[in-house]
Amino acid sequence: MNQPSQTNPGPRPAGGETTSPGGREKDALYQGGRMVARVAEVEIDLDSKEVRFGEVSNSEDLMIPDECEFREYRILIHRIAYATKIQRGEEHKGRVLRGVVCDLLGYLEA
Repeated sequence: MNQPSQTNPGPRPAGGETTSPGGREKDALYQGGRMVARVAEVEIDLDSKEVRFGEVSNSEDLMIPDECEFREYRILIHRIAYATKIQRGEEHKGRVLRGVVCDLLGYLEA
């Protein structure tokens, strides 16, 4: 019959962990196994299969057209409202994207 697949996002149990699979940071995007950006103001909408970020910072290494990994999800950036480069200190510099909407492609394989 119809069995759920890992490419079909659905409800997942909510946990209080501070890291994602593999010990990754929960507030970061990964590509090719390495961290490429930090995120803030996260909204995950499983009904519309979207992940929204208020801000993506330190994103110089982020390849926008490529698939990303965020927490337990595989995502693809669909829309960016605003992009700029700022330098306001060591922890927050480089390319900053705001109003980022991503398509939720599925879950990372364990």
